[in-house]
Amino acid sequence: MSSSSAPTTRPGLIVAVLAAGGIVATLMQTLVVPLIGELPRLLGTSAGNASWVITATLLAGSAAIAAIGRLSDLLGNRRMLLACVGSLLVGSVVCALSGSLAPMVVGRALEGVGLGVVPVGISALRELVPPERLGSAIALMSSSLGIGGAFGLPFAAVMAEHAGWHAVFWVAAGLSAVVAVLIWLLVPVLPPRAAGRFDAVGAVGLGFGLVCLLLAVSKGADWGWTSGTTVGLIAVSLAVFAAWGWWELHATDPLVNLRIAARRQVLMTNLASVVLGFALYASQLILPQLLQLPKATGYGLGQSMLAMGLWMAPSGLLMLLVAPFGGRLSQARGPKVTLIAGSLIIAVGYGSSMILLSTAWGLLIVSCVCMVGVAFAYGAMPALIVSAVPSSETGSATSFNTLARSIGITMASAVVGVVLTQRTTLLGSRTVPSESGFRLGLLIGCGVAVAAATVALAIPSRRDAPPSQEVAAPVPVAAPSPEAGDPAQNRTSAASVVRPGPNAIRRA
Repeated sequence: MSSSSAPTTRPGLIVAVLAAGGIVATLMQTLVVPLIGELPRLLGTSAGNASWVITATLLAGSAAIAAIGRLSDLLGNRRMLLACVGSLLVGSVVCALSGSLAPMVVGRALEGVGLGVVPVGISALRELVPPERLGSAIALMSSSLGIGGAFGLPFAAVMAEHAGWHAVFWVAAGLSAVVAVLIWLLVPVLPPRAAGRFDAVGAVGLGFGLVCLLLAVSKGADWGWTSGTTVGLIAVSLAVFAAWGWWELHATDPLVNLRIAARRQVLMTNLASVVLGFALYASQLILPQLLQLPKATGYGLGQSMLAMGLWMAPSGLLMLLVAPFGGRLSQARGPKVTLIAGSLIIAVGYGSSMILLSTAWGLLIVSCVCMVGVAFAYGAMPALIVSAVPSSETGSATSFNTLARSIGITMASAVVGVVLTQRTTLLGSRTVPSESGFRLGLLIGCGVAVAAATVALAIPSRRDAPPSQEVAAPVPVAAPSPEAGDPAQNRTSAASVVRPGPNAIRRA
């Protein structure tokens, strides 16, 4: 390939392939939503046991994602991208062949590990995309977390209704195989960014602590928040995190560099990520239920599962279209401004629900407004992280940021679940969430989005940021090339591998 053609073709193809991988990975997260009510019958188990089909994906993804990010720094992005997509492929095949609970849970856990495609893809973009296009590329890649989730509902509903539930996973396996081939063919091989050993002790410690915490939060409503199991898991997680933090601060090659994570820009961005993960998932828990509840409740809209998925799908398409505009805003005004704007747009979406709950069109507007805000905010957060960490820490830092969002999602599931189970009404002999419960859940989402904007205000602006010593130039701003004698590049530590620019693509 000639050097003249590479800049105009290869970066765009790379962004498209990586974004497709992110969409397929997050598609897996909502594949089973249309099947939740049928899983006990399909797998021959109880409703409580069937919930592990969803919980396993969350736990496996959260436990593995930091290790995947660090391995991408040590072994190279392309290798870990293929490993993550391979996990999606194998997990989908296992689910497609399952007829009982145990293999289904194993397959779903493997699909959860595959979510590492998103942070590793964001890390790869730093190496493979010209600086002037990096902001928009990161915004699109990060927004795939919402895009795939929105498309998963109608896709799974259509497939399950017309081809059977096993076909859902066979198609997912096929999509994963296509993405793997595209990554193999189109994503160049780049050298690792970091030297050193993999921190296996840190990976096991973080994974174990997260599993204990997230298991307690996600199952607390079923087990009882004051039960010995729930309280014990939380206590164990806190003890493990304390020991893990001590280990990471003293390790020669830590899994997560806590000194970098404590930098104000990184710390505040990760905190905003937790809050925004909560804000995103609250709408995904509430709006589908409102669409599907019978009209006899007086507030339900009586839509079928398929119709509900189709009403929710436009928000995912809108995210796909809007994400590049968020990247342009970051390039013009900085990702901090984009994060604040996105958080406030989400708050407006939730606030508008107070007058738009009575029709499906109204809920469509609420969903679309919220997702526009998510597209802006989700694109800005990794840009803030990437601009604040050395190249050798990119994979680890972006994975930790994705983990922060997962924690927020789990918290939303627990808090909104408590609200909806505490505020109920009778529909015949059936107990369903009341309208006041849904309204309170949406108001909580609005308040959380405002809180995210408030946290984002504490992130240093460009003019307030201290001079970088080992940190790459801010993502949305075109950085001087190493050939031009950029002092930030000259101060990179000896442990870091020099970051190739777009010229590396031409040579590849």
